[in-house]
Amino acid sequence: MTETPNPHIIDADSLTGEMHPIRRAVLALGSNLGERMDALQGAVDTLADTPDVWLTNISPVYETEPVDAPEGSGKFLNAVVLLDTTLPVATLLDRALAIEDAYERERTDVQNAPRTLDVDLIVVGDRRSDLPTLKLPHPKAHERAFVLQPWYDVEPDAVLLDAGPIAELLEKVDRHVVSRRDDLVLQVQ
Repeated sequence: MTETPNPHIIDADSLTGEMHPIRRAVLALGSNLGERMDALQGAVDTLADTPDVWLTNISPVYETEPVDAPEGSGKFLNAVVLLDTTLPVATLLDRALAIEDAYERERTDVQNAPRTLDVDLIVVGDRRSDLPTLKLPHPKAHERAFVLQPWYDVEPDAVLLDAGPIAELLEKVDRHVVSRRDDLVLQVQ
């Protein structure tokens, strides 16, 4: 992982546990198996309970047709969470994976298989990563209406690192695959 503008700078918080900069992060939540809304709310609750993580906004919930998923996959419920954190990126990723595991996310070799919960790091500050386990910014976020639309709802002037303003990216994707569910509301408990 590197931090702009100098890709050769080593992140001090990763080495010593000191100097924890606050980073703005955008996480995308999704579920298309089981109790979808309960899984999304559980992810929000767990993130809110995480030390050194401060939720700053939660998007409306959207119901979304599955994208590039196996035939017969159910619709997703999706949302975006904005947060500030002093956690190192690797620790935030570990937390996201632990939340998925708590909701019995099964990982298979089938690409975009149905899942009980998906917690994706979209951006974390201005961090960039091209590791096999973590790509930042998320490599497909710029083409996913189920990420862009909820993110736009809570931060319309946002800019996706290396891709451009969310508003402009949203104009380039098919928004007909997402529908806002005003009857479903995520909250910090």
